[in-house]
Amino acid sequence: MRILVSGGSGFVGSHLCERLIQDGHTVTAFDDFSTGRASNLRNITASENFKLVEGSILDVQTLTSLVHGNDYVFHLAAAVGVFNIVNDPLASLLTNIRGTENVLEAASNRKIPVFVTSSSEVYGKNTSNSLKESDDRILGSPVTLRWSYSEAKAIDESLAFAYYVEEKLEIRIVRFFNTVGPRQLGVYGMVVPRFVKAALANDPITIYGDGNQTRCFAHVYDVIDAVTAVAFAENTIGKVLNIGNNHEISINELAQKVIAETGSKSEIVYVPYDEAYGDGFEDMERRVPNIELINNLVGWKPQRDLSTIIKDISVELKKVV
Repeated sequence: MRILVSGGSGFVGSHLCERLIQDGHTVTAFDDFSTGRASNLRNITASENFKLVEGSILDVQTLTSLVHGNDYVFHLAAAVGVFNIVNDPLASLLTNIRGTENVLEAASNRKIPVFVTSSSEVYGKNTSNSLKESDDRILGSPVTLRWSYSEAKAIDESLAFAYYVEEKLEIRIVRFFNTVGPRQLGVYGMVVPRFVKAALANDPITIYGDGNQTRCFAHVYDVIDAVTAVAFAENTIGKVLNIGNNHEISINELAQKVIAETGSKSEIVYVPYDEAYGDGFEDMERRVPNIELINNLVGWKPQRDLSTIIKDISVELKKVV
């Protein structure tokens, strides 16, 4: 197939482009390099089946031309990272909402299937033991801009589903839960690469809050397996699916594990949320995915554990150094 990947030079996008090329597709990556890097695609740049186009999903003319020139669209372009959202909320909202609207409208005109990547952020402060796709969203005040990313992703999902219902557009939606691995940058607030980078340098590992908040981390290679399985299955059309690892760990335990597995001499230090993100910041105390639906539909479940994630990130960071 001819496939367009918006956000194709980003962390997840670049891994997806590699897999699609490996599987025999012709791929165009479209990216404005706000958080992605062209160097992420160096393994496939020479392929005659790959093309990289610089540009924004807010550029309707260029985007529409690219969408109409392909058979399938993976929409990954988005403003990502807590620091980005908190520090530049307006641009983040415009990119995440208007950009998705542009992609869906262009695809709908030619009935080109769209794969929409959403986020576990949509669940907000819901701390259920195992978050199902149908579970309620629990959010803070709309003027607490921390929640603007959650709001934007929820609107993206609603837009996509409305195109599916009203325009019969073939859509699939997935919610990523803390995807981590090689090429992820800690500078935008992503906790695992930030911890590993500090540990390798024997620098202090900084935890925001008290560290008792828990997360579940999925290796990007597992996530790409899930994405490709969902994208080309007939029984996933019109569905919303969680993609994540359901092994839960506190941020305190994560820091200790990173130190142990890298042989680091780093100390752990704590910074209050308001000092790191500004007054009024709220965080999720817990976020654990239920992955029964994706397993039932396409037989996917994660294969790689947190130790493998830490090792793979460490190997890459050592190469950079």
